Amino acid sequence: MPIRFETENDIVVITIDRPQAMNALDMDHNAELQRAWNRYNDQASLRCAVLVGAGDQAFCAGADLKQMIPYYRDKVRAGERPQLSLGGITSHNAVAKPLIAAVNGHALAGGTELALACDIRICSPNATFGLSETKWAIIPGAGGTQRLPRSVPLGMAMEMLLTGEPIDAGTALRIGLVNRVAPLSEMLDRAKALARVIAKRGPLAVRAARRAALESLSVGLDAGLLRETELFFEIMRTDDAVEGATAFTEKREPRFRGS
Repeated sequence: MPIRFETENDIVVITIDRPQAMNALDMDHNAELQRAWNRYNDQASLRCAVLVGAGDQAFCAGADLKQMIPYYRDKVRAGERPQLSLGGITSHNAVAKPLIAAVNGHALAGGTELALACDIRICSPNATFGLSETKWAIIPGAGGTQRLPRSVPLGMAMEMLLTGEPIDAGTALRIGLVNRVAPLSEMLDRAKALARVIAKRGPLAVRAARRAALESLSVGLDAGLLRETELFFEIMRTDDAVEGATAFTEKREPRFRGS
């Protein structure tokens, strides 16, 4: 199976399973990954997802240079504008629920763009991140030039974009590209543990908080604050909000139903 979709109660681990090619995405894997995200998005019982690559060498080496790059080049030269999206999540915020990238090795080109499209990034010490496209006379086309400067200091983003040189896990942690570095043998378990924490929270509130934060990136502070207020009022009308307050008063764990 090109993309593994393994549920554990209310979380799912989605694995790019092509280790012989450093988990690079060819056309089939790209389409299958998009179907996996759609499945996660549509399954109400799943509250958080973890994306990882098979093996211990690579998270994802991006688009398969032998197949996908020629495909896009030929389409563009023919006057077409094909959708530039890896796995269906890099071109826009197509998934409404939290995503965690467990970066177990190299995340190169589109692999870094996939990680950037996730909300939280955890990596192993052998991880590297790089947008190498300028080395091959193209530019990142799946969100790299937009998400990277929003995730790290502008100078570091520009250095990575313009030189195409990768950074290591320690540098990624220092500049804020990843949330934490964990030993390779523990990294996926730690990502899943974080996913379980998120899954325990009010699912509607989690989605609304995520939406407010992401939408604020494209508007000014005043508009962002207004949107936050609108979402706050929406959440306050939910049964989960009542349950949260009741559970706090009764000193027990809340039982959220997503309604």
